Amino acid sequence: MSIRFLHAADWHLDSPFEGLRAGKAAVRRAEQRQLLQRLAELVHREELQLVLLPGDLLDSDLSYAETGEALCACLRQMAVPVFIAPGNHDWYSAHSPYARLPLPENVHVFTKNEMEAVSLPDLGVRVYGAAYTGRESAPLLPGFRAERGDGLLNLLCLHAEVTKQPSPYAPIREEELAASGLHYAALGHIHKASGLQKAGGTWYSWPGCPEGRGFDECGEKTVSIVELDDAGCRLRPVSVALRRYEKLSVNVTGADPLLAVHSQLPDDTARDIYRIVLTGEVDSPPDLQRLQLNLGELFYALQLRDETRLRRSVWDRAGEDSLRGLFLKKLREEAETATPERRQLIEQAARWGLAALDHREEVLTHDHP
Repeated sequence: MSIRFLHAADWHLDSPFEGLRAGKAAVRRAEQRQLLQRLAELVHREELQLVLLPGDLLDSDLSYAETGEALCACLRQMAVPVFIAPGNHDWYSAHSPYARLPLPENVHVFTKNEMEAVSLPDLGVRVYGAAYTGRESAPLLPGFRAERGDGLLNLLCLHAEVTKQPSPYAPIREEELAASGLHYAALGHIHKASGLQKAGGTWYSWPGCPEGRGFDECGEKTVSIVELDDAGCRLRPVSVALRRYEKLSVNVTGADPLLAVHSQLPDDTARDIYRIVLTGEVDSPPDLQRLQLNLGELFYALQLRDETRLRRSVWDRAGEDSLRGLFLKKLREEAETATPERRQLIEQAARWGLAALDHREEVLTHDHP
């Protein structure tokens, strides 16, 4: 018995991309649809026999018509059995996209919030799965036991998390997986790839999301090609992402911020979305507008965040006979008797005040359209 299949989840098609300006957010949604074509090509190129998609393929039930068309075309082009287990974002109902779309015949959508099975004797597998029928799901594996002894590999396709804690997202305990009789559990919901895991005789994993949508999903994102047979299980992550989100921290102590950033940038950033965080000690707040103008074209989108600290020498200027000096003198007097927490707020007030005096904007700067 052996099977090679694609395990992918958490596409979140038609995400709002709230961190981007409207024009670029629309481009990113169009690029998500292009991801579907790359997945179909991957299935053909790797000669895969099966596709398991455990949920949150759509970000909500309010998907664009173009997205539904692209999804149906992708699944049809895969031309192998495809199983979809709707999750907490794309849960199944009579009005959900999965009920409305003209899905091709090679696609099976699980529609009930209880375990069911579909046998594929020609492929030597049996696929179990269930759907969310609302935004949450109770546990589905307590007492579950897959059939054994008929020569089929038992696979699970489910949007769930493995945890010992209570959870509204179809929680599974490792001991339930170990006793399940499953050979492999293809899980969704967790956006960070887990790598191959094992509980008893059951292999399981999350592939993570295939493409980041914000700075909580940084770095390389992948789907999984899984090969399962009597000898064991092998998992190969494959990157299909067009862009990445990345965070870069740059210490600008004693350096020109622009030169400091350039010295730490990788060679090729033009396709990616970056957040650059400035750290270290400075005499005055960095000029974020200058940095944005000089760096913006190096990225698809750029955010700048100033987390530098004022040098102690800044407070020495409180003795100046100037508006700046009077401003700093007043704040220094308050800082000398303040608690550590309040002293931090006073220092931030000094930063804002100095930025205003220099006609600079002490704020998080987003990308230009």
